[in-house]
Amino acid sequence: MKNFRVVIPILLALVVAGGGSLLVYNWVQKQAVPKQVVQVQNDALPVAVAAVDLPLGTKLEKRMIKQVLFLKESLPPGYSSDPEKIMGRILVVPLKKNEPVIEVKLAPESVKTGGVSAVVTPGKRALAVKGDKVIGISGFINPGNRVDVLVTLQDPRDKLERTKLILENILVLATGSQVEKNAKGEPAPVDVYTLEVTPEEGEKMALAAAQGKLQFALRNLTDAEKVLTNGTNIPQTLASLRKAESQPQEQPAAAKQTVATKTKRVQPRSSSHTVEIIKGGKVSKEKFSL
Repeated sequence: MKNFRVVIPILLALVVAGGGSLLVYNWVQKQAVPKQVVQVQNDALPVAVAAVDLPLGTKLEKRMIKQVLFLKESLPPGYSSDPEKIMGRILVVPLKKNEPVIEVKLAPESVKTGGVSAVVTPGKRALAVKGDKVIGISGFINPGNRVDVLVTLQDPRDKLERTKLILENILVLATGSQVEKNAKGEPAPVDVYTLEVTPEEGEKMALAAAQGKLQFALRNLTDAEKVLTNGTNIPQTLASLRKAESQPQEQPAAAKQTVATKTKRVQPRSSSHTVEIIKGGKVSKEKFSL
């Protein structure tokens, strides 16, 4: 009983101490949080960003845009804080989710129609060609990439098939697929690639696509070096990495001298002929050597 009376005050002291600590902690939290929130709100501004991944040529709609707070020190140049002001604008570059929508990534306000036509550089054209997963490098070619174009066709000069690089550093505007009937008459998807070319480059690519087989080579976006090639045909390709042909070994000088000496010593065989001479009734024989 005496022990119980001793324990009760200790338990009451612990309860009072714990309750007091909890009250003090909650009071401190309530005093600190509002100040932090106010401080962040004073140092941040709303910025319009992409709510989802958006391809180039997209006409912006309300569901595609959201607002995110940016600190004043990290505000992107040309940003927009009001999504309503950029509704209906056209993207000239693709945007990733949460990427700010800034002025340099939008077409002029006079452009009201979306699609590839809104992003084609003045003076150039958008030209589409059919392809497959091989040409598209298994899906690694995407809008905004740059490619080199190769074609394989028959050379009219020697009737040999030749592969030649015909276009370099060509911008890919769009990729997609369309449904066409295959050889069995069944509907099958066909990959389509839209490239930005000059009128002269468009002529070359259209002819190459009609007469030969196209192949794309994906290049680094920072690589602007121009490469001139002669093309290659089957014999030249088969000659690649070939071993050097072995040449007949030259005889030593001493062996040559020995052969020359032997040649000098060889004498032609002497030949003789016998001739009968008849004079009147006499017959004689004469032998002649040649």
